[in-house]
Amino acid sequence: MRHFDHIDTAYRKHLFYRHPRPFRRHDDPAVLAVALGATLYCPATRPALAADIEKAARRGVMSMVVCLEDAIGDDEVPEAEDNLVAQLRDLHARGADEPGEPDGGRRAAGERSIGGVPLLFVRVREPRQIGAIAARLGPAAGLVSGFVLPKFTAASGGAFLDALEDAAARTGLPLLAMPVLESPETVHSESRTEMLHEVARLLAKHRDRVLAVRIGATDMSAAYGLRRPPDLTIYDIRPVAAAITDIVNVLGRADGSGFVVTGPVWEYFSAGERMFKPQLRQSPFEAQRAAPLRQRLITSDLDGLIREVHLDKANGLTGKTVIHPTHVAAVHALSVVTHEEYCDAADILGYAGGGAMASSYANKMNEAKPHRAWAERLMLRARVFGVAARDVTFVELLEAADSR
Repeated sequence: MRHFDHIDTAYRKHLFYRHPRPFRRHDDPAVLAVALGATLYCPATRPALAADIEKAARRGVMSMVVCLEDAIGDDEVPEAEDNLVAQLRDLHARGADEPGEPDGGRRAAGERSIGGVPLLFVRVREPRQIGAIAARLGPAAGLVSGFVLPKFTAASGGAFLDALEDAAARTGLPLLAMPVLESPETVHSESRTEMLHEVARLLAKHRDRVLAVRIGATDMSAAYGLRRPPDLTIYDIRPVAAAITDIVNVLGRADGSGFVVTGPVWEYFSAGERMFKPQLRQSPFEAQRAAPLRQRLITSDLDGLIREVHLDKANGLTGKTVIHPTHVAAVHALSVVTHEEYCDAADILGYAGGGAMASSYANKMNEAKPHRAWAERLMLRARVFGVAARDVTFVELLEAADSR
């Protein structure tokens, strides 16, 4: 698997100073966590789920979550489980490659593969579903990279993680966990600090199994009867922003104790009446003669998404949960490391003894010691998303990633 592989090869050479590197499902989880990018959620009840997964892969989606929890009704669970199993079995029977494993070693000479699938995760409601679904999938379980664990707390999380460990042992698969922090205890100030430290201790015991920690901003907002409007970011919703700050503080540290923490869901894909001006400047788009692209982004409320992804990155979050394929290109384009960022990181990592120096672009000071953790994280993102060519802008990357 490789980001931006759906773009024409010749054009990719123009876009990138350093190309994204391929990755496989069994790579180091530290690499996979960054490579998730925009994780596309879809309900397990979709009648054409297998076709949706294939189509998403062709559009550059690298990670998907098939949801058995809040995305479906309480009375739909048995039907959704049956559909999930049937659709993944169908994908497997028709020769879908396991994520990042071309052919998976399963096809005889002359057999045709329908191509790779994204990293697939199943969001369950309760621990028993993990083992039950893995068993029902049989060989098709090889298409599943792991499970998303909802409403995760120290009290509820142990049962989920134990069930995952058991399913991994039974199937022989390296199944990974993505716990979601979204319960009222996560946002209520009187319980948040203690709960997060308890979660940190629990996850540390299962570190090799935990791929990333996800943030459930919709449920967090619900604890206060709130919903983020499309022309504000989650960071404007102060009770939730405070919880995100504490999650990063406890679980996103760069001292080796932390985990990759992903950005909360962007849940809008069609604009209604706007109260505020668009959040995208005209000049970068005019310079690229991409005014129609800017208008399309505004019409679909994606200017709000783009601003929120910028704030996610600034606040230590990596990747994002999305609910529509049109969101993916923006998240991935913003994940590409700029040439300036790459030069700064390379300079910082080249000074082992510390010290300060002017940046290669002569517009800032780089300090080798305090900026080192930032540089190391940035180089990991450069590995999977690549480094843009010197004069290539976000607008050009977005236009290329969004081509369909």
